Amino acid sequence: MTELEKSNTTISITQVRETGRQETRDIVAMEEPLEIRLGYTDPLKGRVHKSISITMRTPGDDINLACGFLYSESIISSIEEISTIDDRANNVIRIELEEDRVFDLSRIERHFYTTSSCGVCGKASLEALSTTGYDALLDNTFSISHKNLCSIGARLNEKQSLFKKTGGCHATATFDVHGNIIAITEDVGRHNAMDKLIGSMLRARLLPMQEMGIIVSGRASFELMQKALVAGCPMLVAVGAPSSLAIELAQEFNITLIGFLRSSGYNIYHNPTAID
Repeated sequence: MTELEKSNTTISITQVRETGRQETRDIVAMEEPLEIRLGYTDPLKGRVHKSISITMRTPGDDINLACGFLYSESIISSIEEISTIDDRANNVIRIELEEDRVFDLSRIERHFYTTSSCGVCGKASLEALSTTGYDALLDNTFSISHKNLCSIGARLNEKQSLFKKTGGCHATATFDVHGNIIAITEDVGRHNAMDKLIGSMLRARLLPMQEMGIIVSGRASFELMQKALVAGCPMLVAVGAPSSLAIELAQEFNITLIGFLRSSGYNIYHNPTAID
């Protein structure tokens, strides 16, 4: 079974139109829980195995999703810190960190700022990122022409195979300076789509990103901006609107931020000089 076949299912529905109603079949995006279990060395307790995340996701790319989550939450800083990955259990990924990788779980339990609905103020959220060790991308030289930027949305649409089938998922993709889509991931959760993309880049040893941007099919939230920052991404492009905190993060850490991308234009929220 292919990744695309895992990600959707066909159900019976009643379709209602002006001409009446009829029984038919519809293709919908799958949504199932994924538990990420982590084995690590605790500085006080020794070897520990614990569930660190349960997320509702579209099946497929589960290893990339788990690895991307670990990286974007700063649990790991390289793929070499992982010793084994076991995905044989249904909807459970077990990841063992290397024995010498000491990890304090309480550190990430305080990372409440990654959820845009947590209610924490913007200033505290940005300070949390700074104290975690992330620096502004002062050497951000990634730029793209107006013409190539305007072409990315249509190219993203062409590659959204799951969305074409279901109309019910988000997409995240990397693109180069020519506007070409390099890699794309889809999921019912926009943060999962981003983690899948980051995980694939991590496993391909292409992080941090310096010569590619990221485009998301929906809005640009603080959480997606935070994950882009961790990946070292110099530019985030959104088909939808950015949130106020996403804009603050872009300004604070010097990430070019584009919103409302259309074939005819877009809004630049930070770093207009990156568009030729």
